[in-house]
Amino acid sequence: MIRWQRTAFQLFWAWKSRRTGSGRPAVAPEVRALIRHMSRANPLWGAPRIHGELQKLGLEISQAAVSKYLSRRNTPPSQTWRTFLDNHLQTLVSVDFFVVPTVLFKVLFVFVVLAHERRRVVHINVTDTPTAQWTAQQLVEALPWATAPRYVLRDRDAVYGVGFSSRVQTMGIHEVKTAPQSPWQNPYVERLIGTLRRECLDHVVVLNETHLRRLLSAYLIYYHGPHPPLPGEGRPGAKIGGATRRRPNRRDADGRRPPSSLRSASGVSSCLRTVPPTSTAPVGACASVHWNPLLGDSARSQGGPRCVSVVSEAHDHGPQPVPRYLDRLNGRDRQASRR
Repeated sequence: MIRWQRTAFQLFWAWKSRRTGSGRPAVAPEVRALIRHMSRANPLWGAPRIHGELQKLGLEISQAAVSKYLSRRNTPPSQTWRTFLDNHLQTLVSVDFFVVPTVLFKVLFVFVVLAHERRRVVHINVTDTPTAQWTAQQLVEALPWATAPRYVLRDRDAVYGVGFSSRVQTMGIHEVKTAPQSPWQNPYVERLIGTLRRECLDHVVVLNETHLRRLLSAYLIYYHGPHPPLPGEGRPGAKIGGATRRRPNRRDADGRRPPSSLRSASGVSSCLRTVPPTSTAPVGACASVHWNPLLGDSARSQGGPRCVSVVSEAHDHGPQPVPRYLDRLNGRDRQASRR
């Protein structure tokens, strides 16, 4: 049913947007050569100046067409676009629109605001008639005045009009526009839109605006929430992506591995002995006392001790330091008790 609805939507809009006329007339090759010649002969002239000179010659052409055929000059290399995104990761948000068809072939527009720092969806809303004023209001609701970022990254869609630009400038945010027809320059929000389509919207037929808003709200709760690990994750030695995950190399400060009895989850080495609550260890013999949750239940039922003491040989020069791997062992015991 979903495949039928998608196919019918494509056929409907292909018929509705069919070409009815000849379109915009092409620019003559002589005019294009003249524009390039004037641009190379006058490096300081831009598109407005060349457009005015062509109008003096009686050539009817738009300024956008003149800027399209200007000769490009070689400029010194600058930082890449990825470097810009990485340098301003904590002060950058991306905004974008994407469309969702309904069951009656109506088009709904979804506006997304994404923070780059944690890939968090700051704001999302749905409308059927997006305008510059509506888009600016959504940005104000998503970014309060005290938490406004430094940059906002967007494409060159016509919906971001003068009203949107003036509101962004009033909030103290700099607009960063991507190149025309270059969605790769806004990668994070494009990947989010792809995730929304693959995991949610491609599996349902949207009825109306309220239905779509409810679907997106429910999905974002799942998107921002904790996710259980996939099969094979979290186990040493499991194969993930064709590679084998190795155990972490646990060594002490001297670079030596602890004995195998200490590396086991429930093994107690000969250097660990239980001390009854009523007994007292010799002075200078007990290095430290740790709570052992692995012996708690059995000790409670038998009435025995519930703590494990690390005991060394009695010396006259006071208590001995505890090896680091013993602290890690007791830390794993405490984690096992919490689980």
